Amino acid sequence: MTDHPRKGIVAAPGSPDFALHTLGWRAFQDLCAAVLREVWAQSVHTFADSNDGGRDGAFYGTWQQPPDPIGVQDIPDGPFVLQCKHTKKADTTLAPSDLDDEFAKVQALVDRDLCGSYILLTNARVSGTSEATIRQRLLDAGVVHPLILDGQWVCDTIASRQRLRTFVPRVYGLGDLSQILDERAYTQAQALLGYLREELATFVVIDAYKHAVQAVQDHGFVLLLGEPAVGKSVIAATLAMTALDAWGCLTVNAHDADGLVRHWNPHEPNQFFWIDDAFGAVRHEQQLTDSWSRHMRHVMTAVRGGAKVVLTSRDYIYRDARPYLKEYAYPLLHEQQVVVDVAQLPMHERRQILYNHIKLGDQPQEARAKMKPHLDAAAATEPFHPEVARRLGQQAFTRHLELTEQGITDFMARPTAFLHDVYAELGPDEKAALALTYQAGEHLPAPLNLDASQDDVINRVGSTPAGVSRALLALTGTFLRFASLPGSDSTAGWSFRHPTLQESFAEFMAADPNLLSIFINGLNGRTLLTRIDCGTHQQRGTLLRVPPALYPAVIKRLLAVEPQIRDGRYYPSEWYNFFATRCSDAFLQLYVEENNQLKERMMHFISFMDSAHEPKVLARLHEAGLLTPQEHEHVREKVAELAVETPDAAWLRKREWYVLFSDADREYLLQRVREELIPDLEYTISIWKDNFPSGEDPYQYYGTLQDELRTYLDAFEQDRETADALDLAITKVEEAAASSYDDYKPDPDESPYPRRRGDLSRQDSTRDRSIFDDIDS
Repeated sequence: MTDHPRKGIVAAPGSPDFALHTLGWRAFQDLCAAVLREVWAQSVHTFADSNDGGRDGAFYGTWQQPPDPIGVQDIPDGPFVLQCKHTKKADTTLAPSDLDDEFAKVQALVDRDLCGSYILLTNARVSGTSEATIRQRLLDAGVVHPLILDGQWVCDTIASRQRLRTFVPRVYGLGDLSQILDERAYTQAQALLGYLREELATFVVIDAYKHAVQAVQDHGFVLLLGEPAVGKSVIAATLAMTALDAWGCLTVNAHDADGLVRHWNPHEPNQFFWIDDAFGAVRHEQQLTDSWSRHMRHVMTAVRGGAKVVLTSRDYIYRDARPYLKEYAYPLLHEQQVVVDVAQLPMHERRQILYNHIKLGDQPQEARAKMKPHLDAAAATEPFHPEVARRLGQQAFTRHLELTEQGITDFMARPTAFLHDVYAELGPDEKAALALTYQAGEHLPAPLNLDASQDDVINRVGSTPAGVSRALLALTGTFLRFASLPGSDSTAGWSFRHPTLQESFAEFMAADPNLLSIFINGLNGRTLLTRIDCGTHQQRGTLLRVPPALYPAVIKRLLAVEPQIRDGRYYPSEWYNFFATRCSDAFLQLYVEENNQLKERMMHFISFMDSAHEPKVLARLHEAGLLTPQEHEHVREKVAELAVETPDAAWLRKREWYVLFSDADREYLLQRVREELIPDLEYTISIWKDNFPSGEDPYQYYGTLQDELRTYLDAFEQDRETADALDLAITKVEEAAASSYDDYKPDPDESPYPRRRGDLSRQDSTRDRSIFDDIDS
C-alpha cells in the first residue's frame, strides 16, 4: 500500500481492478447503461433482441455532447450505438474475430442512419493491434466515429465516478476498496463487506433502492417497508456501503431510538444510522414506537446536523405502530416522502434477482438445466420473496425438491413448509449448532466458550462440541452468517442469515418439549424476554411457544434476570413488553405469587404517560383480575396528579387506560382537570416557558404541550366555558413558540418540502431472449 497524494487516502498501487467477469451478461449490460446515463448523460433505448438484426446487448440514441466528456471527446452529436461485449473468463483478450457477426450488421445500421458513432464497451482486454483492426473494420462498414473501450477503462471509470458506484453497488464487492475509499472508511467497509459480500454479489438495483438512495440524499432519512424476506435489510446494508463512499459516513448499527441517540456524536456529523426492525422484529413492540416518538426531536436534530438514518420495518408492524408515532415531529414521514415500499417488484427485477441467486448459488449444472424452463413461472409466483429465491439457489434447501414447475412454484409460494422438512432432516450436529445460535439471541460469539446450559443442549440433541464447531462452519452461507456489524458493539460471531430462518427454527424447536425445557434454562436474558410466548398465541410471526408445564421454569429464569434489568444490563422496555403482551392470565397469576413486588413497581410511572411502560403492564394485570381495589385506586390518583401538573392527557388516548379505567373513573379525572388545571393554565404555560431548553426547535418543544391541551379540548367539547379557556391557552402556547423561534437558528439548507426527485428508473424493454438462457452454462 502507498500513500495517496490526497490527505487521508490509502491506495493500492497500480490501476484499479474490479472482477467484472463475475457479472452476468445482463448485469454487465446494466453497468453499461449506467455508464451511458451517469457518466455520459445520454438518453438511450435498448434494441429488442428479436428485431435488432443481431445487435445483442446494444443501446442506441442521439448523442448530446456531455459537459464532462470522459473518454468520448471525439464523439460528435448525432446517432450512435453502444455495443456491450461480456466474457465470463478472467484475463481474456478480445480478438477482432469475436466481432465478425457485429461487423456484418454495422453496414445495415449505417444505411438506416442509426449509427454515425459506434462505441464498443467490453470487460475484456483489447490490445493495441486488435483495437486498430476493429476500428478499421468499423470504418470500412461506414461508421464515422468508432470508439473501443476495454475492461480497464471500465474499472478506471468505476473508481473515478462515485455516483456510478451508487447505482451499481455490486462493484463494491468486486475490487480493492482501498482504491476508492479513505483509510477510515476503508476499515469500516471491510467490516461491512464481511456481513454483506454475498448479498452484494447477487444484489439487483431495484426501483426501491434507487428511491431509498434519493430519499437519504434529499432528506437524510428513509423508512424501508415490506413483508418478511423481501430484501429490506439488504437494501439498508447496501445503503450503508454507499454512505461510506458517497457521503463519507461512518456506519452505526443501532438497535432502537435509544441506541441512535446514545451513539450520535454532534462532533461527527457524517454518521449513518441503520436500525433494522425499528418497531419490532415479529410483532409491534409499542415500547420501541414510544421510544421513537420520545426521541424524534433528537433524531431530527442529528439529521439536520448531517447524520443519515435508515429504518426498516415489516409492513404489518408499521401499520400497527403508525398511529402512535408523533408524525408532526417529522412532517415528511406524515407526507410519505421518505417511506419506500420494498415489496413492489416488477417482473424484470424479479427475473434478475432469481437469475443472480441461482447463477451464483451452489446448484449443480444438471439441476440448473432442469430448473431453467420453469424459472419464469417462479419469478411470477405470488408472493415473490428475494430471500426464498436465494434458497432456491442453495442445495441445502432443495434436496428433495421436485424440479418441475409445480414443485418450484410451490417452493417459492410456501417456504415455511419446506423449511420445516429441511430442519427435520438435519443431523444432530447441525440442529445443535442452530439451537445454540437461537439460544444466544443476536449472535453466538466466536470462538465458542460453552457454558453448562449450552453443553446440556448439545448432549440432549446428541451432538458434541467438536461436531457443533464443524456444523457452524458448514451452515455458514446457507442458514447462518459469520460477521459482526460495523458500528455495533458486538464481536464477530454467528447469527441466522435471515429472520425468517430464525422464526421457522423456533417453530420447529417448540415441537420437542424434552429439548425445550433445557433450552429455556440456557436462554440469555434478552432472548428470554423477546423470543418466547407464555400462553397468548396471538402474535403474528413465530415465537418460541412455552407450554403451561414449563411456566415455573420460565418464572425461575425471570426472577434471576430481574436484578440485571434494574442494573441496566438489559433494556427495561423489553421486560415490560414481555409482561404486557406475551403472558397468559395463568402465567401472570403464577408470577405475581412468586414476585409480590411486581405490582408495586409498576405504580412508579411518571410523565409522559404516552411513553411510560408501566401502565401497559398494569392494564394487563387488571385484565387478568390481579389488581386489588386499593391498588386500582392508587393508580387512578397517580394519574390524576400527572393529568393536572404536567399536564398529561395520555389517559384519554392510550388503549391501556381504557382497560384500566371505567367511565366513572374518566369522569372523576376530567372533573379534577376542570377544577385544578383549567383555572391555572397561565401558570402552567409559564412553567413550560421557564423550562424551555436553549437551542431546541420551539415548535417541537411546545408542540407537546399543545397536543395535551388539544386532547383535553376534544374531551370538553360540550363544556363551552372550559373549551374556550383551553382554546385561549393553545393560542398563547403558539405565541410562545413563535416568540422563541426568533432566537432559534435552524439549518438554512433544511427545507420542509421534498425536493423534486429525478427519474432514476431504468427503461425496460420486452426481450425475446430470456435472461435465464445461460443459467446452466
